[in-house]
Amino acid sequence: MSRFRAKIPIEASIDDQVIDKVVEELYSLEPYSKLGYTVHYELPMPSIDALSEAISLSRTIIFPGYFGKFELPSDSIWDGMHKNLERLSFILLEQIFRAFCFECSMQGALDCAKCEKRAKEAAGYLISSLPKIRQLLMTDVKAAYEYDPAAKCLDEVILCYPSIRAITNYRIAHELYVMHVPLVPRIFTEMAHSETGIDIHPGAKIGERFFMDHGTGIVIGETCIIGRNVRIYQGVTLGAKSFPLDDKGKPIKEVLRHPIVEDDVIIYAGATILGRVRIGRGAVIGSNVTVTRDVPPGTKIVQRRPKDVTLEKGAGI
Repeated sequence: MSRFRAKIPIEASIDDQVIDKVVEELYSLEPYSKLGYTVHYELPMPSIDALSEAISLSRTIIFPGYFGKFELPSDSIWDGMHKNLERLSFILLEQIFRAFCFECSMQGALDCAKCEKRAKEAAGYLISSLPKIRQLLMTDVKAAYEYDPAAKCLDEVILCYPSIRAITNYRIAHELYVMHVPLVPRIFTEMAHSETGIDIHPGAKIGERFFMDHGTGIVIGETCIIGRNVRIYQGVTLGAKSFPLDDKGKPIKEVLRHPIVEDDVIIYAGATILGRVRIGRGAVIGSNVTVTRDVPPGTKIVQRRPKDVTLEKGAGI
């Protein structure tokens, strides 16, 4: 049997009038206005593709030799890193500038000179912070290697562990968050969320030697504070219990609503900690436990052990 490819006749193409009508409907601002949002077609938004490149470049700079397209001899690493930093600086400056312009437009007071100045300050701050970020990330890598018996070497942790990928994005995003950069920090952490299933808000404060084993399903809220040498396992939620409402019944923003986890705490799989509670130093929270109150230092919170019940001849049913 011979194979053939059918040719679509020109007459079968979609009518231009249909295309025009769809364009007119999509271009209409009415659906956006109903949501209280104003579209600015002339104002470019931050580019997801460009920010994805920025994260990749940052990872290549922080972990030289592990990521990137090319293998560099030791005497060329300096040149390669210099070029990557120049490219990263260019992308960050443009994308952060776009984010500030978007914020200004939402406030109805577009000031490009001010946005450009703030973008330069924020981008410069992040570039200057990269050595500090690498130092923090290496403590995270070492913690993962020490606490996970399945880890064969530090290289395996850097290359393979989703927790390191997620915490890298977070630590970069957090530096922009403290500089009050809109949109971009959240885009960075949501990239990691999509890739790893680990959801860390860039506003959270996380100390050194932070280890997330397996990682899938972990949620860390915006106002969460985590000390040093903390271990958490898959499915852990550090979330909010409830939201205070304003006069119009809408949640009040920027309220301290997430847990404080002190140094050396271990939180096992599936545990949920809600509200502005404090988990004391060295405490252990067992699997699938829900905590809504303070836990004193050194305390172990676990589920009750199941009872052994013997039923004979239907008794007790």
